Amino acid sequence: MSNPVEAFIQECKDRVNSYESNEALKDAATAFNTASNKAQYSYNFKWMGRPIIQYPQDMIAMQELIWEIQPDLIIETGIAHGGSLIFYASLLELIGKGEVLGIDIDIREHNRREIEKHPMYKRIKMIQGSSVDEATVNLVREAAAGKGTVLVVLDSNHTHAHVLDELRFYAPLVSLNSYIVVFDTIVENLPNNYIPGMERPWSIGNNPMTAVDAFLAENDQFEINKDIDNKILISVAPRGYLKRIK
Repeated sequence: MSNPVEAFIQECKDRVNSYESNEALKDAATAFNTASNKAQYSYNFKWMGRPIIQYPQDMIAMQELIWEIQPDLIIETGIAHGGSLIFYASLLELIGKGEVLGIDIDIREHNRREIEKHPMYKRIKMIQGSSVDEATVNLVREAAAGKGTVLVVLDSNHTHAHVLDELRFYAPLVSLNSYIVVFDTIVENLPNNYIPGMERPWSIGNNPMTAVDAFLAENDQFEINKDIDNKILISVAPRGYLKRIK
């Protein structure tokens, strides 16, 4: 191949594809995913001053998607400290278009205050309410109306029923060749109550990955982008990057 740019791209694709059969690398990644989730590793990072509670590898994957897709609207359920909203908004600011819509059943006042005074707030809107409440969903539908390219990120309540409802409500808003990204599918691969002293309503058999499986069984418009899984290896969203293909 004479074009060095294309040659490098192909070299990367070949290397990533090889990871699927690299058992030593996959075992090492699994061990790190398990140990680091137990140690709450993702809680250590910030983006532009706000806690983001994401793995750096997932952040890079999201950056690659956002640059590729150039979305007009990013919808994220689950706000927490607001770091992800600000991360996505800062990327859209560099692209020069687009806005972020965050949804959370409880936007804590101290977090709202910090988000609203952030320089990237100019590209952010927030809705307080359950992401699966019909009134909330209608507000999101109104916000998405007329937007050319829409990307959805699910990162709120991680029970099977809640995530499956979110997938059913928000998948129709995702534009062709864009994504609905489901975080914390990793729960299926971790021991129950993996964080000592922190019991959660989600567990093995009742989590975002089981919701993804149920959703894909009833919807053929989306497929898992396995190339992302093979590439980043360290992730809280294995099998969670769903591309709309039709």
